[in-house]
Formats: sequence, C-alpha cells, structure tokens
Amino acid sequence: MESGVKRDLITLQDVTDEELMRILSLAAKLKEELKAGRPHRYLPGRIIALLFQRPSTRTRVSFEVAIKQLGGDAIFLAWQQLQLSRGETVADTARVLERYVDAIVARVAKHDTLIKLAANARVPVVNALSDRFHPCQAAGDLLTIWERFGKLRGIKLAYVGDGTNVCNSLLLACTKVGMDISVACPVGYEPDPEAVKWAFDNAARTGSTVVITDDPLNAVRGAHVIYTDTFMSMHVPESERERRFRDFVPH
Repeated sequence: MESGVKRDLITLQDVTDEELMRILSLAAKLKEELKAGRPHRYLPGRIIALLFQRPSTRTRVSFEVAIKQLGGDAIFLAWQQLQLSRGETVADTARVLERYVDAIVARVAKHDTLIKLAANARVPVVNALSDRFHPCQAAGDLLTIWERFGKLRGIKLAYVGDGTNVCNSLLLACTKVGMDISVACPVGYEPDPEAVKWAFDNAARTGSTVVITDDPLNAVRGAHVIYTDTFMSMHVPESERERRFRDFVPH
C-alpha cells in the first residue's frame, strides 16, 4: 500500500509496464541477497493470510517461505476449515480477515471470488490462482526467462496447449515487457477473450507481437521459449476427460 491507497494484484493488468519491471528487478535483487546471506526483512510484523480453496504444493510453499524470509508471518487458511464451508459469504470473510491481517493471498476456484474479496477487504488481495488468471506464476516465469537470456524485449515465447489461466497471464506478462508471444490452442480451447484484448492493447504500446493460432508448429517457429500446461486442470470435470484426451493428444 502506498500513501494509504490499497493496491490489489488480481491480474497483471493491475500493474503498469514499469511497475512489472520494477517487481522483477526487486525479485532478482532479493534472490541475490538470499544467496549472499544478507537479511532482507521488508515485512517486519506484517501478517499475511493465505486463503486457499484449491490445493497447492509450490504456490503455498513459495508464498510461506517468501513471507518469512521478508520478515513477516503467514497464516494458512484452508477454505473447508473456515465458516465459508458453512455458508458464510466471501464478503463477510473479507471484512473479518481485514481486521486481523495486512494482506490476503487467495487461491480460488472462481475468479469472481477474488473480485468479491478485493471489493470487500480494505487490505491488498493477491491472486495466487483463479480459473481465469495466475499472475504470480507468469511473473515468476518472466524472471526465469530474464535470468536465462539476460533480456526480455525481443524474446519470443510460444505457448502450446489449453488456453488456461496460465496462458491468459502469460499473454499479459509478455506483452507488458516487450516480449513476443504466440499461442497455439486446439479449436474451442482458446485463451480468455478479455486477456487476448488486453494483450493486443499492451502489444500496441510496447511493440510486442501477439499470434493466436491452432497450429503448434507455426507457433513454435523462431521461439526462444516453448511453454505448455496441463490440459486436465483442477476445474475440468470427469465427464470432459475423454473428449480432452481426444482433442489434445494429437495437438
């Protein structure tokens, strides 16, 4: 929070191009400080709630470890162990949590849940995964690419597979930092239309190129990075599995 103004991170469109680069630069600096054994306790006395409706290994561990390394503390709150499981509304839960914690990190089934949390909590809300976006994952991927190539602008990333929350966030991440992105999904599995629109808006500003296709070979041509994701995500019902195998295995 700056000057008393609450900032949420629901999608990467919530930060400017310059802010995203500053986040990546700070992350790189913190990694170096950790390696050098220098304390970097930017969150002394801060308590962060980790509200998880979806299961996780890497996301939960990375958030908890990072918060503690920064001098704060994390409270893990499993959805089914809260009053939410008994019918308490998301709005009521947000208003309760804001009285105790300094921020809320939420990993949820539906993106609308994050919108309600952010609208009703006076503390920052960070998206640790929803069915539409996964901004922290994409930001972490940018850092890896930056470390590997020494730059982001001019690098091409090809995404092949389901137009998932990860794909949507990569579209925003790449186009905000001047990376080209080519997305190849089978027909009917394209990325979120709003994410595509935002990506083209970003690209017009930063000089990136955006390609949406159903041809994987065309998508990966000239790519520096090839990226994919599971096509059996947590939200996919059992009834869709056979159809998805049929559609994705040849792709």
